Amino acid sequence: MHNNINPFAAFLLGLLLVSLSFGALAHGVDDNTRVFLEQNSGMQFIPFIYIGAKHMFTGYDHILFLVGVIFFLYRSRDVLLYVSMFTVGHSITLLWGVLGDIQVNPYLIDAIIGFSVVYKGFDNLGGFKRLFGKQPSTKLAVLIFGLFHGFGLATKLQEFELPSEGLVANMIAFNIGVELGQFMALAFIVIAINFWRKLPSFERFSTVTNTVLMSAGLILMGLQLTGFYLY
Repeated sequence: MHNNINPFAAFLLGLLLVSLSFGALAHGVDDNTRVFLEQNSGMQFIPFIYIGAKHMFTGYDHILFLVGVIFFLYRSRDVLLYVSMFTVGHSITLLWGVLGDIQVNPYLIDAIIGFSVVYKGFDNLGGFKRLFGKQPSTKLAVLIFGLFHGFGLATKLQEFELPSEGLVANMIAFNIGVELGQFMALAFIVIAINFWRKLPSFERFSTVTNTVLMSAGLILMGLQLTGFYLY
């Protein structure tokens, strides 16, 4: 019997447990950020950069999706390409959602974000080729799911009915912060995966890890759909 521990599967499970401990049904932010957003008026460029970075870096659903996206990407240019497509997608809908006041049910959006995690894990396992004999465009999928992730970010801010004064600048700052948070999270993920790829356990446990990824996405979907029907 092997006593080897799959480090990345353990990381994913830990990330999911942390997310549940903070309440996956809650669509708000921490108390300090909530107070700031409720009392905010005018342009606050640096604080919004900080809020965006913190939200993305601690956004377990976004991080789980990014793990799935880059799991089997071995070349730096491929990582850059896919992450750029994700960035373009969520930047468009984040700014459009808030500035255009596009109202979307937060529970449904977060359920779709959970589904994006399931989709990527299933894709990594070769599920589409096995079941349908075809491989959907992975780049297009990342871009489309990026659009939904952006709406998910927008719903968090729309709760606070931010004043129109300085709103454009604040949203640009928030988006910059999101990209900084994404970069920090991505740096950690890439370093961890690259280290793990050097170990014999990577090939042996890659299927288990992506199965855990799918399971995490299914749990997130279930929680959000439960919230949709209960609240």
